[in-house]
Amino acid sequence: MTFEIWLMYVGTVLAFMSTPGPSHLLMLSNSATHGLRRSLATASGDLTANFFQMLAAGFGLAALLTASASALTVIKWLGVAYLLWLGLKMIVKASASDAARMEAQKSASLKGLWLQGFLTSAANPKAVVFFAAFFPQFISADAPFAAQFMILSATYLVIDGVFLTGYGSGAAWIGRKFSGDVKKWIERVGGGFMIGAAVLLGLKTAGER
Repeated sequence: MTFEIWLMYVGTVLAFMSTPGPSHLLMLSNSATHGLRRSLATASGDLTANFFQMLAAGFGLAALLTASASALTVIKWLGVAYLLWLGLKMIVKASASDAARMEAQKSASLKGLWLQGFLTSAANPKAVVFFAAFFPQFISADAPFAAQFMILSATYLVIDGVFLTGYGSGAAWIGRKFSGDVKKWIERVGGGFMIGAAVLLGLKTAGER
């Protein structure tokens, strides 16, 4: 893989990242509610899931997931349900009293925030198929596969981490600047985004049958 091909890969990944996905929306919501520092656990969970998905693609599990259509559908519908639950939870939390909301923010553990990021990303098992189809476009047959695969994986994770941190920084700033009813509406909008992402994923899943 030459440097020019790597630059082309970076540009392609940046184009993919230009449209926020469910993980980015979750990062926006958690950062506005819990602050950037605590929400980095959410970003870490998302990147951990991506890492395992890349490993699965590298070991050839993409073919297994493609062959097992029923298992893939079950996993995707579980992901839809989880995103719906997160969105409704955010809306309900925004409607609670200020004291209850503050208590809920304090009780959110780093482990719980990490798990939210991990499950939201892992809810898309087709990511394995995506990585398995996407990476070979930039891998040269004349160079060692493992080294190229590691470079592509690390590059993707770094870019995704930068985007997640950027989204989180903006949301945390908004969360600090606004309070009261404005902040509640911000949380409601975040919950609406999560529900919208779940609906889109559900429609896509239903259309594939």
